[in-house]
Amino acid sequence: QVQLVESGGGLVQPGGSLRLSCAASGSIFSINVMGWYRQPPGKQRELVAAITSGHSTNYADSVKGRFTISRDNAKATVYLQMNSLKPEDTAVYYCNARDWRGDSWGQGTQVTVSS
Repeated sequence: QVQLVESGGGLVQPGGSLRLSCAASGSIFSINVMGWYRQPPGKQRELVAAITSGHSTNYADSVKGRFTISRDNAKATVYLQMNSLKPEDTAVYYCNARDWRGDSWGQGTQVTVSS
């Protein structure tokens, strides 16, 4: 129904910045919420940030003040601006889209924060 493609991951130094993008296609008209999740090595997937079609946002405590989620409805794209990155932010980041039918997921993009 909904296809999601992430981009923008990579290797950055602690304190650096990175911007992730997620482009949605398919049945995008019924999407209510989009967000970013991450899965560190050996750990469970966790919510990073979410944004509604009305631009209301929600952040995990661990990233609040450092990360900013935004969306461009015309482009059907959601972004995650990540600043002041820490080694603990290292994970595979997944894009998520939710509508009344359920959730759709991207394939993930690797973010590594290391010197």
